Amino acid sequence: MAHQYIFGFHAITSRLRQHPDSIREIYLDANRQDQRARDLTHLAETTSTRLILCEQDRLCRMTGTTRHQGVVAHVTKLRQFATLEDLVEGLAEPALLLVLDGVKDPHNLGACLRVADAFGVHALVVPKDRAVGLTATVHKVASGAADTVPFFAVTNLARTLRELKEMGIWIVGTAADAPDILDSVTLTRPLAWVLGAEGGGMRRLTREACDQLVSIPMSGSIESLNVSVSAGICLFETSRQHLQRTGTRLNVPVPKEAV
Repeated sequence: MAHQYIFGFHAITSRLRQHPDSIREIYLDANRQDQRARDLTHLAETTSTRLILCEQDRLCRMTGTTRHQGVVAHVTKLRQFATLEDLVEGLAEPALLLVLDGVKDPHNLGACLRVADAFGVHALVVPKDRAVGLTATVHKVASGAADTVPFFAVTNLARTLRELKEMGIWIVGTAADAPDILDSVTLTRPLAWVLGAEGGGMRRLTREACDQLVSIPMSGSIESLNVSVSAGICLFETSRQHLQRTGTRLNVPVPKEAV
């Protein structure tokens, strides 16, 4: 079974609360005596998780960075849903997916996971190649959302979008030159938002696989937004329309899991 390191108080606390059995041990900077360290120590004791005090240099070697906040966990990768199709078929409400085409910055992916968690996205989809995966930095920035939002790295993104269409999901991409404005389109059907990479936007085949392209209205001098900001705006409008139509907010249900 695959293992990895995650670091940062939010990421590790979230994993402890939701999946304590997936943590092999936690390494904590012996010099940290503050409240966050005490709270984490108490939670580890409560969940019978092994906690090891060590020097900060060891944490830096384990993570390859100095930005670990003094805490690192050796964890087992969480069991993934068998397929994206299984997840969609197990939903009891209209699907809401977030698709990122070639996002390479782990901070942007982590922020997108946080946004996805906040607005009840059922899964986040990325291509396997030329895109960042669930690294330790992504876990830290996501502040626990990497453990709550199902994550799929697919071999062929354009083909996956076509398969989602066959499942009845409307594919909406964002583009500055799109003819339709965000708040003028209906977003209450089963939906997958597709956002492009930093700077380059969606690739041609990804764009051609979309059913509809929309633009985010902007009044200032800035021509484009950070991908996580764009995701937040699009998902907020989707959530607003869903609430207006049904009187309830989208939440992440528990679909079928892989056995």
